[in-house]
Formats: sequence, C-alpha cells, structure tokens
Amino acid sequence: MDYQFKDIEQKWQQFWADNGTFKAEDKSAKPKYYVMDMFPYPSGAGLHVGHPLGYIASDIFARYKRLKGFNVLHPMGYDSFGLPAEQYAIQTGQHPAITTEANIATYRRQLDQIGFSFDWSREVRTSSPDYYKWTQWIFMQLFNSWYNKDADKAESIDKLVAHFEQNGSAGINAVCDEEVLSFTANEWKAMPNPEQQSELLKYRLTYLRESTVNWCPALGTVLANDEVKDGFSERGGYPVEQKKMMQWSMRITAYAERLLQGLDTIDWPEPLKEMQRNWIGKSTGASVKFPIDGAKNEDQGALNGSASHTSHHALHNYIEVFTTRVDTIFGVTFLVIAPEHELVAALTTPEQKADIEAYITATKKKSELDRMADAKTVSGAFTGSYVLNPLNGEKIPIWIADYVLAGYGTGAVMAVPSGDQRDYLFAKHFNLPIVPIIDIQNIETEADPTKEGTYINSDFMNGLDYKAGTAAVIAKLESIGAGKAKVNFRMRDAIFGRQRYWGEPVPVYFKDGLPHLIEESHLPLLLPEVDKYLPTETGEPPLGRAEGWSYKSQESGDKNQDEAGYAYELSTMPGWAGSSWYWYRYMDAHNDQEFASKEAIEYWKDVDLYIGGSEHATGHLLYSRFWNKFLKDIDKVVEEEPFKKLINQGMIQGRSNFVYRLIDEEGRGTNTFVSHGLIKEYKTSPLHVDVNIVENEVLNIEKFKKFRSEFETAEFILEGGKYICGVEVEKMSKSKFNVVNPDDIIGRFGADTLRMYEMFLGPLEQSKPWNTNGIEGVFKFLRKFWRLFHNDAWEFGVSNTEPSKAELKSLHKIIRKVEEDIERFSFNTSVSSFMIAVNELTDLKCNNRAILQDLVIVLSPYAPHICEELWTLLGNPAGTLSYAPFPKFNSAYLVEDEFAYPISINGKTKMNLSISLSLDIKDIEAFVLANADVQRYLDGKAPKKVIVVKGRIVNMVV
Repeated sequence: MDYQFKDIEQKWQQFWADNGTFKAEDKSAKPKYYVMDMFPYPSGAGLHVGHPLGYIASDIFARYKRLKGFNVLHPMGYDSFGLPAEQYAIQTGQHPAITTEANIATYRRQLDQIGFSFDWSREVRTSSPDYYKWTQWIFMQLFNSWYNKDADKAESIDKLVAHFEQNGSAGINAVCDEEVLSFTANEWKAMPNPEQQSELLKYRLTYLRESTVNWCPALGTVLANDEVKDGFSERGGYPVEQKKMMQWSMRITAYAERLLQGLDTIDWPEPLKEMQRNWIGKSTGASVKFPIDGAKNEDQGALNGSASHTSHHALHNYIEVFTTRVDTIFGVTFLVIAPEHELVAALTTPEQKADIEAYITATKKKSELDRMADAKTVSGAFTGSYVLNPLNGEKIPIWIADYVLAGYGTGAVMAVPSGDQRDYLFAKHFNLPIVPIIDIQNIETEADPTKEGTYINSDFMNGLDYKAGTAAVIAKLESIGAGKAKVNFRMRDAIFGRQRYWGEPVPVYFKDGLPHLIEESHLPLLLPEVDKYLPTETGEPPLGRAEGWSYKSQESGDKNQDEAGYAYELSTMPGWAGSSWYWYRYMDAHNDQEFASKEAIEYWKDVDLYIGGSEHATGHLLYSRFWNKFLKDIDKVVEEEPFKKLINQGMIQGRSNFVYRLIDEEGRGTNTFVSHGLIKEYKTSPLHVDVNIVENEVLNIEKFKKFRSEFETAEFILEGGKYICGVEVEKMSKSKFNVVNPDDIIGRFGADTLRMYEMFLGPLEQSKPWNTNGIEGVFKFLRKFWRLFHNDAWEFGVSNTEPSKAELKSLHKIIRKVEEDIERFSFNTSVSSFMIAVNELTDLKCNNRAILQDLVIVLSPYAPHICEELWTLLGNPAGTLSYAPFPKFNSAYLVEDEFAYPISINGKTKMNLSISLSLDIKDIEAFVLANADVQRYLDGKAPKKVIVVKGRIVNMVV
C-alpha cells in the first residue's frame, strides 16, 4: 500500500495518547534530561507555521535523548493570563476563562497533530487556581523576606525583627529603601504596630511604593517599557503617558550582582547574555550629596544621622547624585534632575513655575525609552534654585530635563559639560559655563572625556593624575560626610502589578492603610466575578467592581474590622508572574501541598535545554533567574540558575504575495490587475493577496475572484497566459494575508513532512522566510523512504541477508551525521543527509532488515509517525521505538578498502574499475589487464606502457 500518511499519523497520535508513551518517570536509574519550550500564550488565532519551529527542534532533541538512554522530561503548558483575552472580554462581555479554554483546545489539537512527544500528564495553565495558588504563595514568601547584604542572600523578615528588638537599626546592612529610620531597640519596641509594619515594608523583597509608570488610559493599565513604541501601546496603538502611581514592586536589584555573575555559569547565546549585562548595567563610582542652597544649618545634624528615629533625608536639604567620574566634580556647572523628581515642586521658584509645569506636561507624552534614545534634541527648564558644590561651596543652578529619569539611580545627575557630550550640548543651548578641568582637554567644538593629563581648575586636585585625583576626591567627600565610593546598577526594581482583571489576585488586604498577607490556608485567593471588565467609574481597577470581595480577619478581638471586612488589593499580578517559576511545577504538577516536592526538585534539579525567542531576554528570563535565586535562598530549590542551556530559535517570516491594481488617469483604483512583469508599463498600486491562493508565484484567478466580493468582476492583464504575483518577505500576520496554517500543510502533506520541512528551511537560530514551494521535495523523500520497505506492488517485504559493505557505509554515515548534527542543534543539515542516504540505499536496491531497522530509529526523532508504523511492520512491539537504543556508529564501515580507478587508454577514460587499496602497483597492473572489459577495449593489443598512480588512475599507452 502507498504511503497513507493521514491514517498512519492519526493512528500513532492516538496510540501515544492512550498509552502515555512519553510520560517521564519521577525516579529512574537512567540519567535525567529536562527539555522545555517557552510555553505559549493561547491566542484566538491558533498556531501558524512559524510557531512550532522551536517546538519541533526541542521535540527532535527530546526523542533523541530518549533513544540515547535518558529519562526525558518534555512537558508543555499555557501562559494563559494576559491582555488579549481580557480585551476580547471587554468587547464581548464573555469571561476571559471561556475564551482562554476555547483557545487552549485549539492549540492542543494543533500541537497533537504535529506529533510532539510531550508528557501531557504534567500540563500547567497559569490561570488555573491550583497553579496560581503557588504563584501567590511565592509572592507571600517574598513579602516575608529581606535581603541581607552581609549574608548575600534573602532571609526571613522575622530575623530582621529579632535584630531590631535586640539592637535597633544599628548593624543592619540591607537592600532597602533610601529613607529608612534610625532607632534603638527600645524605640523599636515602643513603636505602634502600624509604624513598625510601615518600616518593615521598606525592607521587604516585595513592597508598595510610588513609581513613575507607563500609563495607558485606553487599556486602563500600566505597560512595561517593551510594550510601548513611540509613545503608543504596542497592542492597539493607544497613547501612553508617564504617571506616578502606588505600585507593588520587587527588589530584583538585590540580586543584581548575582544575576550578573550567574551569566558566566550558563550556556546561553552571547548576544542574549550581553543584553542582560547591559540591562543590569553595573558601574563603579561614587555618590555625592549636593546641599540645597538656603537649607537650614540645624537640619544638617539630622542629615548626618545625629537625630535618631529620623529619616535619612526626610528633610530634603540635599540632592544626591551617582557619578562614575567623581574626579570631574570641579567641572560641574549645573545639576539636572528628572521632571518627576520628588523635589521639583519644592525647588521651583514662582518666576519659573509656568516654564516648569509646561515642560513636565510635554515630558509626560514621552515614554522612558523615547527619552533615553533621543540624544539629539536639547530641552530643559530652570527651577530657579541652586545647590552648592560640597567641596568649594560654589552655587550651581538646578535644571530639569527629560534625559534624566526618576527611576534610574537617584533621578539626578551632576552635569560636567567639558567631559560629557550631552551636558556640553545642553550648556551650549542654554548658555551655561563650560569649565576645562584637565590640562590636555580640547573643548572648542565638543566635550572631551579624557582621563589622561593632570587636573586644572580643581582646587586641591590640581596637578594630580586620574587615579590619584579620584582617590583624593573620594577621601575628601567621605571625611566631610558628603559622599562615598559606590557600585551602582542601572537595573531598577521590577513593577509587580496591572490594573486589569485577568491575572493572579495579590494575596493582600489593607489594614490601617498598610498591606497584610492573608492566611496561607486561604490560598488560592480566587478571582472574583465582576459585572464588566473595565475600571470602576471612580478609576479603580476592575476588581473594584466585585461585590463583597474583602478579607475577614481571623484575629480575635479585631475591633477595627467592620462588617465588610478589610479591602483586598485591587491590582492583579503582571504577566511575568506565572512564567517565573513554571518549570518547577512541571516536575510535580499535581502536588496540592507544595509547589513541587523536595524529592522531585532534587531529582530534576533544573532545565537542561530551554528553547524560545530572544524577545524575552530582559523580561521573562531575568525575572525567572531572580525568582529562582530567591527560592534557592529560602532552601526550596537546589540550583542557583534555572536554565543550563538556552537556544533562541529564529523567526519564520511570511512570504507575502502582491497583485497590482491598475490606477486610472484620475488616480482612482480600477478592477483591473496587471501581472508583476508588466507593472513598469502601467501605473499600479500593490495589494496583499492571500498566499494560499498562489502557487509558485502564479495566482489562482478563480480563487482570487472569490477572495473578496469586489473582485468577482476583476479583469487581468497576463504575461504568458498567467498572472504572476509580486513577492516580499515580511512578518507573518493576518493583515498581510501571508499566514500559513499548519492544519492546511498537514492536511496536504502530513505532520512528518511539516516537521522535516521546518527544520530543512535553514539553521534553527536564523530567521528565514516560509516558502511552500520546496515542501513537495520533503514529502517525496518520505514516500521514497517508505518505498524501501515495499516492492513494486506496495507490499511490505524485507530480507534477512547479510548487509553489503556499501549498505553499511550508507547507514553508518547517516548515524554519525545525525548524532553530530543533533548534538550541535544543526537540524537542517541532517534532513539533507537523510535524503542522500535514502537515495544511496534506493540505488543499492537495499531492503535489508538490519540496515532499514537502524535507519528507522535514526530518522524517528524527525519523522516519528512513519517510523512508528515501519517499526511495527518490521515485527517490533508497538510503542517500543521511542525507547529503542540509538544505533552505535562503527567507523570501520567508513574506511575505504576499495577505489574505483578510472581506466584510461591513451589518456581517454573508458571505464571505472573497483580495485582493492591493499594491492601494490604490480598487482593492480595484473588485475586490470586480466579484466575482460579492459581486454575488449584493448582489442587484443598489448599496451606498450601501463602507468599506475595508486589510489588515483590507471593509464595504458597502446
């Protein structure tokens, strides 16, 4: 029977599902191997052919590792909270859970028909309460932890409280807010509980603070920087503004150094690691306090910590900056603070108020990314106030400018126009002084950031070089309490909240205006029902619509609690919450006592291979590493890094097709279409056309007329009797009509063809265009492979004869090639080699069982369905192929012991003759002359001379 791929594929997909073929064992004598994909968000559009690329690669590797004797964990799930389902809910009123469920069903059907070897018994969904219960639990652990710099790890908040009770705030070296109190043990004990809780919030790893955020009024939520493009939301294109809001944040900055160091221990693409290094942004320098001109002297004592129980800069009588060039402090001619800086209002004089307010309004329309990227535009406004240089008391004007961001560093920079180009342009634009501070500086046309030469115009530093000058400045600043050496990181704490409905509820209620955790026994805190998925009329998030959604405290005698109970947090967790730990849930997906058992975590440890897109470099991958390190600190996991090896698959791009509408003399589009080769002769306008009605760039005119009703009466100017379409490579999207549905490809050619063809398109890490034109070649290859096992009547039949040398050579070439290629993730070159091997074995008329059975095993990771069918036809038990041993490569079969010598007479090649390479020249000569075909060419004549070049040629001169 011919290759009936539809029947074969359905049969084996059903078999795998019914028999749990790919279920990983929780304990095994085999070595473990954990292969994971970045799990998808289940959108309503389903999969297009670009989506499975990474999944196919990881599946080939997972299947190969099983054949190599590993206990393989290869799971799949869904990142099922998020904006798209919610936007649909807002438009239709349908609960996001319903659309999410329907979308997951579509994804599952599509994934199943591609033949992935996922262990579906471990499926996770981030929107399922039995999953997000543990996301909420991890949040609670973060809330109950602080970062001890001395121990360089997170510790229980109880340990911090014990220290406060015994020693007060003395001796604490923590990652915390800037404005923490100084107090004695007795003062701590005397504090009312609300005040204690308020202070502890400044240390907790997750905390509330006012942050500048990207606020999108149309979407009613805060957006991450990478969700904003040119001041508009990436989804929907709505205006985005900068706004200050009380937000949950997480102290990822506590882990900055560990996140940086950990990059040296993992096998990730170097460009991705560099992106993380840049995002973390470590720099070494100094912090400097510039006193505000006019601040009262009596405030200075509080500033320097002589008053206890006082905020370190509650009195705001200085502005702190971080600089990597503290040596240039005598070149500071102005100070710039962010438009959002907390002191702007206090520093703005009445005369400057209108300018400052206008500038702040303009700044709100720009995203932080836009502000950082725009280095050419010079803008700013003078506050009217001054600071003093702490080393010489010189008055320095304070400006605001949008190139300084409130959330980066201290939100203030000391401007040294002689050494920094942005400061130089600012100074030139606003006619501010530019003071040279190094004797060899050339600042006539631009800033000169040199560190060479010696200092001038720099007081006690004059004559010193860079190294000595820097040390002298830091020593002086430290001696007068105006600064100190410091390591700074560009990375900021991660905002942890969305003002939306479809996300994890935060397990927090508010009492006395402060957040408190709910009881752990009350997890999961379930999403409540709401009448609609929009913010309330008073601007609260959608959860504010839920009736009776409040916390009833179990504390006896809690008199502050009214009948309604305490208000819950109304924001939900951000999109990255559920994806920051999901690999652990796969290890023990049904555990209702903990997020995963200690035994499961100790066995599986970490992910050996993770495949996904590079767009997650500074989002998901950074947050995942942060949460993993935190879970290691609290002894819940065993590895510091979650993902040993990471591969970023490239994008499969769309191959768009165009038709060309004829434009009439008045510039209007007609209903006549000009073939691509003729468009230079006419005035035309290109239109995207559905790629599924185009084959080899030839348009199916009848289908085009049905494509849209307006084209029913279309006319065509053809070339060679055909309408040829234009072509362009673009991103796959429905709007460009270039989306190819895997269902259509599988319906025509089968899943095995799709799997192999996606690998065949090019190297895994590179982006490449989808082109259906080459897919038939892969389908023909599989049919030819099937044919090896069948006679001319398509009857199955193999022989048990001894394999020939040539057959063994073909087999072992492909064994070695596939082994090498899979280990280095070069899947595209394997597909070509399979084609060569099948061609060779077809030419050899090979139907040898020993050869073909090994070939089935080697091909099975790529084309599992056809191989399962042939495996059973060969007499093996169904389901055993996935765990058969991978054939061992034997190099002896590739050693050449014969050579096909070209046999020439008077310089003209007449034939090839296979001769053993072990023969010497005399024996080769005798062997050739004894050959009947050679004698026929010689026509009875004896050669005058026989020239033998061993391993090359035999030439006879007659």
